Amino acid sequence: MYAIPFLDLPPLRSAGGTVRLPGSKSISNRVLLLAGLCAGTTLIHDVLESDDTAVMLEALRRLGCTIEPRGTRLAVTGLGGRLQVRVAELFLGNAGTAMRPLTAALAVLAGTQGGDYTLSGVPRMHERPIGDLVDALHQLGCTIDYLGQPGYPPLRLRGETGTRLPADVAPIRVRGDVSSQFLTALLLALPLLAAEQALTIAVDGELISKPYVEITLALLARFGVQVERRGWERFTIPAGSAYRSPGEIHVEADASTASYFIAAGAIAAVDRPVRIAGVGTDSIQGDIRFADAARAMGADVASGPGFLEVRRGRYPLTAIELDCNHIPDAAMTLAVMALYARGTTRLTNIASWRVKETDRIAAMSAELTKLGASVRAGDDCIEVTPPETWQPAAIRTYDDHRIAMCFSLAAFNPLAGSAGVPVRILDPRCVAKTFPDYFETFFGLAAARADDIPVITIDGPTASGKGTIASAVAQALGYRLLDSGALYRATAIAALDAEVGADDEDRLARLAAGLDLRFDDGATKLAGVDVTERLREEAVGALASKVAALPEVRDALRDLQLSFRRLPGLVADGRDMGTVIFPGAPLKVFLRASAATRAERRYKQLISKGIPANIDSLRADLLARDVRDASRSVAPLKPAEDAVIVDNSELSVEATVERVLSCWQQRTSFPGSAPT
Repeated sequence: MYAIPFLDLPPLRSAGGTVRLPGSKSISNRVLLLAGLCAGTTLIHDVLESDDTAVMLEALRRLGCTIEPRGTRLAVTGLGGRLQVRVAELFLGNAGTAMRPLTAALAVLAGTQGGDYTLSGVPRMHERPIGDLVDALHQLGCTIDYLGQPGYPPLRLRGETGTRLPADVAPIRVRGDVSSQFLTALLLALPLLAAEQALTIAVDGELISKPYVEITLALLARFGVQVERRGWERFTIPAGSAYRSPGEIHVEADASTASYFIAAGAIAAVDRPVRIAGVGTDSIQGDIRFADAARAMGADVASGPGFLEVRRGRYPLTAIELDCNHIPDAAMTLAVMALYARGTTRLTNIASWRVKETDRIAAMSAELTKLGASVRAGDDCIEVTPPETWQPAAIRTYDDHRIAMCFSLAAFNPLAGSAGVPVRILDPRCVAKTFPDYFETFFGLAAARADDIPVITIDGPTASGKGTIASAVAQALGYRLLDSGALYRATAIAALDAEVGADDEDRLARLAAGLDLRFDDGATKLAGVDVTERLREEAVGALASKVAALPEVRDALRDLQLSFRRLPGLVADGRDMGTVIFPGAPLKVFLRASAATRAERRYKQLISKGIPANIDSLRADLLARDVRDASRSVAPLKPAEDAVIVDNSELSVEATVERVLSCWQQRTSFPGSAPT
């Protein structure tokens, strides 16, 4: 319901633990397309779930492939090289690993079997060059029209049934110095035309991102096509080549994504290592060689089949100069690691950054400078010198997942001698392109001082809507949620089940101290039993109000409440969150609403659940609870002195949430920056 406009990262002090990464984007989309092109059913394990793979899957479905989830696997029944759908419009987002290979495959299929296809994407995709691939496909006689700016998507691919490939087609020439995806696209498409004759691709210029081509060649072999090559200049698909399903295939974890956690270990694994499961020395991905670059900067990296383990070694890190042609995506992480190095780090041969999801050389230069670094950039290089004084910064992500992920590492700035400055990531949801759960995973490894973790408190009387508002605010900001009322209501449930009276303070306190309470996927479980619905029962609420007035019970629950203050932040709702539990919270909100409004809300809630209710009785009960809560001797219900008072009697839930989010943004604004 609410977009996350930004995510604030407090200063982080260490990292450690184990992370299992999602599947590789590069491998996932290649495997999905190969499975879609060959005959039969391919069972694919560990496919990445992300925006980029979602557009590939949707395109394959629209083209006639059958895709069935089978547990954690996907069963893809392919086309066997024969078009089933001859006319389609395909939207491919900002996924270069979908746009380029599908362009080539559909162009050659439409060119020989007949078809009419339109391929488009988001505005940035329409700025990413594809002209060199189109020029190569024209050499095969494919008909491809630009629907916008020449050389860029969107495209229209057309062909007539019965068209034949030229009998003596010369080597197909393609530039290799702009994007390796052009060569990959041709390698994936040409086996569809090689039944009767060999086809050769000649690469003009120095091929960049060679490891990604190696991934393509390895996967082609898994699907029955052995490409002959001469260095990186000439590739031949032998006559008689045809795709054959391997039956089952596993997608290994993403080595580019591993770079962020290798870097976290190099910078912050001071007490225990960062262990990365799912990718290791047996990887077919070139970005696994990022580990060598991290070692050169000082990281202690152990590795083996399917794992990497990283500890902080030399520190500060050592500045390096590196030709990054072999790790173009992961090299972005080195640019942020340079913030923690002594000296100037120089990364070269990265011209491909300029034609990625954004102009990454320009973007990295701008955002590193915000943090206080000195940056020099060229057409195919970047130099980074660490800040003398770190600056808090709102990092613009340019709808680029890798910028969001690598700049999360800037939050470890206290380890570089900084007093500890926060880092704001604008539009953090862009990580969904390859790793939707990146930040949750990152926070599972990182540690911060409790006082550095931000807290928003939302207090108010019964039925003021504080639980609903707090939940929505937490969801919007990506923060954890503490429903303190649930703790008291759970204590009341435990008391009712154990037949403990409301005046037996000692036994009630012992029950509270021993609560086995878990919040799992929207459900509240007490001793393993789902009590989500019971928490809202009137009898439970009435007893909870009495129990909450007992000092021994409140003391018993205090440590449990404080333990919810975990990364990246907390939204806590209750009656004394801002006055007693988190008095130092940077934003305290106190909700108010008239008794009549609150009674009407509670009445509608009960009636909707089929529970009989009388609105006058509810109003009287709420007023009695207000008096009891406000007059208790321990933590009486009242606003904190610096609380923002919000009367939501006439406000919708959405309007109230927006009011709170606006207050939070004002309290935590960074000079000269705002979410975009």
